[in-house]
Amino acid sequence: MPEQQRPLLTCGVDEAGRGPIAGPVIAAAVILDPNNPIVGITDSKKLSEKKRDALNLEIREKALCWAIAHSSVEEIDELNILHATMLAMKRAVEALHQRPELALIDGNRVPKLAIRAEAIVGGDLQEACIGAASILAKVERDRQMLEWHGLYPQYNFAKHKAYGTAEHLAALKEHGVSPIHRKSFRPVRDLL
Repeated sequence: MPEQQRPLLTCGVDEAGRGPIAGPVIAAAVILDPNNPIVGITDSKKLSEKKRDALNLEIREKALCWAIAHSSVEEIDELNILHATMLAMKRAVEALHQRPELALIDGNRVPKLAIRAEAIVGGDLQEACIGAASILAKVERDRQMLEWHGLYPQYNFAKHKAYGTAEHLAALKEHGVSPIHRKSFRPVRDLL
């Protein structure tokens, strides 16, 4: 009988914050422990904030390893959001303390990595490791937006997390552009 093939050490990778008009883009990479499963992992956008926070803690405790990285507002403006997202994903994978053999990336593109990588559209719903990365990235970005809210309360980042809502755009017109607004994004660029 042929020897049973060992499964590849696989990390899931996802991001949070591509769409907002302020703040960094955050990426996470997660290698789940097949011997320590976590129930309820899915796309972070499908979960309540309470459930996301609980899963975030469980993933951090039970995963073989995880890492979070970002690309700054300056990098987003310099590179564009796609390239900044790929850079954040690459940083997250490279920050893992165990080197994976395969990276499963949510979306239709993969960052340049030293390991094999596959893009999976809707991967956060299909692969638990990508769903886990989606949760870590979203919770971290929301946490950072609460910090920014403390510095720039006039924009109400705590409520809309820097998405271009009517309230946010009205605050932008009234108070001008903050240091964390993405100057390459149209609503911000139009005000400059």
